[in-house]
This record gives sequence, structure tokens and C-alpha cells, in this order.
Amino acid sequence: MTKQELFSAVIITDDEVISLAELCRSCALSAEQILPIIEYGIIEPLPTSRNSIVHWQFSADCVPRMQMAIRLQRDLDINLAGTALALELLDELKTLRQRVAALQRD
Repeated sequence: MTKQELFSAVIITDDEVISLAELCRSCALSAEQILPIIEYGIIEPLPTSRNSIVHWQFSADCVPRMQMAIRLQRDLDINLAGTALALELLDELKTLRQRVAALQRD
């Protein structure tokens, strides 16, 4: 008898909004593990939902950012401050590359 593993996935578009519980499930982390990540500014709840942790909502583009943060911490053993800095630098690099590409098209 062979063992079969079942995987399920939900496709989320960038313009969707997800709850803290959905973010936890997507990243396989508890809310207690996500709170320090929020404190370091790696991700932020949407402004309209900041009143109560229970009602926090996030832009769906937080999921790949969280996954990148998790990989940086796990694979490179970077602490949260270093992870926040690395992600900020990667964002800046992406912006600069987009600007260069736009200038080259002109």
C-alpha cells in the first residue's frame, strides 16, 4: 500500500484582503509568531483594521513577503532586524530595476 499525500492550495490575487487567521494558515505560523514580524514592520495590517488584533486584515501581497522573511530567517539564520533590512533593500532593488527598465524603453 502506498502512502499518498494530499495538498491543497488557495490562489490569492494581490488585490485581495486576508485575515490574520488566513495569514497564519498561509505561512504555517501562529499569531504569536507573526506579531514580532509586524512589530519590525516587515508586514503591516491594513489601516482600516488596526483597532483590534482579532479584526486585523492584510493585503494578500503580504503572503509572499512573509514567505521570503521565513526563508531568510530559516536558511540564512538572519534575525528579525536583519530580515527587515534585507527585505527593504530587496524592495529598493526591485524599484530601481523597474526604473531602469522604464528608462530603457524610452
